[in-house]
Amino acid sequence: MSKTFLQFSVMFVVMVLLQAVIFNRLVLFSVALAFLFIYFIIKLPMNTSSSKVIFLSFLIGFCVDVFSDTPGMNALACTYLGGCRHTVLRLYVPREDDVIHRILGISSLGWAVFSKYILTMSLLYCVMVNLIESFRFDHPLLLTERAIGSTLLTSMLIMVTDFIFSRSQLSTAK
Repeated sequence: MSKTFLQFSVMFVVMVLLQAVIFNRLVLFSVALAFLFIYFIIKLPMNTSSSKVIFLSFLIGFCVDVFSDTPGMNALACTYLGGCRHTVLRLYVPREDDVIHRILGISSLGWAVFSKYILTMSLLYCVMVNLIESFRFDHPLLLTERAIGSTLLTSMLIMVTDFIFSRSQLSTAK
């Protein structure tokens, strides 16, 4: 087993457990919900095939659905996010040669590119999951508030998480 496979396996389990135990219960102002588990999808290595990304995205969404009692909602939104990942990545990183490391993060993409990537991915996920949850358009203001609030909260948590892990990886590399 490679070191990367082991790291992502542990990350998968930790993200699902954190989402189920902590972040599903953390709601700010009855609007914003944190979806930290999408960090797993965002962080997958660049050279991961699209079909593998979509499968892993579905799998993490399905696992969160099982523990959260949200039948298929996260699985669908994560599968959508996994399908959009390559396109969104190409918006901000035109060539793979421009990335220092194959695993995406602040250290490989830089603050500006990584924050745009995170915001876009979080927005796509939050819009999709809120559309699935409400399944109607009779309260567009509430739908917009929830999508934007969840996007900002999720993006902030992902940036902080990546900053912490990138600092710990840099200190262990020295």
